[in-house]
Amino acid sequence: MSTVLKVENLSHRYSSAWAIRDLNFEIGQSGVIGLLGSNGAGKSTTMNIICGVLNQTEGEVYINGINKKKDPRLAKRQLGFLPQQPPLYADFTVEEFLTYAADLRFIEKKSIKRSVQEVMERTGISHFNNRLIKNLSGGYRQRVGIAQAIIHKPSIVILDEPTNGLDPNQIIEARKLIREIAVDHTILLSSHVLSEINLLCRDIIMIEGGRMVFSDSMESFNNYLQPTTVLVRMDNPPVEAELLRIPGVTKIEWVTDKQCRIWFNENAPVNQAIITASIQNNWQLQEISLEKSILDDVFKQLSRQS
Repeated sequence: MSTVLKVENLSHRYSSAWAIRDLNFEIGQSGVIGLLGSNGAGKSTTMNIICGVLNQTEGEVYINGINKKKDPRLAKRQLGFLPQQPPLYADFTVEEFLTYAADLRFIEKKSIKRSVQEVMERTGISHFNNRLIKNLSGGYRQRVGIAQAIIHKPSIVILDEPTNGLDPNQIIEARKLIREIAVDHTILLSSHVLSEINLLCRDIIMIEGGRMVFSDSMESFNNYLQPTTVLVRMDNPPVEAELLRIPGVTKIEWVTDKQCRIWFNENAPVNQAIITASIQNNWQLQEISLEKSILDDVFKQLSRQS
């Protein structure tokens, strides 16, 4: 898989403070990559440098092999960007604005009308082509923002909090659209909503304190912490004190009268111990399953490590 975006030893300093330091990562073709981090971690600085809004203090950014610092105009043609506040002109109609955006993106004059029609169809806004942007709902404004980011068919699309401020139905539609775009574009998605990252992203890059603390698959992120809880369902459950006598068990929480969550010490062979105790005491064990780490817990652990 070829590399669409390569960040090499990237650092940036505001006055005497480093916002990011020695970031290194590569992103391949298609799919959604999540960019995570606490407020002030360096996410926005990183995105602004990639998009050419800032010039980095040190390091390099390559888009499709093009050095963004040495050839910024050619590099920027390879990317689309939707900041938190979509850069829309409220008194333009949808079609007028996208025509303007196409011209800014150096699309050939003879191809602009077709490009505008195609992107409106793809983002589901064709029926609003003559409506003023200021009269659109938040969800449809966001669609126009995404449309301007992909009208020139860039290799990589950078979305900064794309569902921020949307209602639940608008969020569902925005996520559906992002998945569709990710089929033939690489998307770098920044979001503070961990459930959204989990739903959309194939890989995760996490920055804390200006440094990268995680870069791997979503599955690896989910499994970063070893599970320390197990869900158990029994038809003839014992009293809590009997479960607490099992070696390694530290806490019990009853979910129903026949199902409980059991906390245990890391690396303790608690599954086998529960199965053995159930057979010996006729607890009639029906189900036992390790629980995955809660995303919030993984995020907190990685944040502390920075």
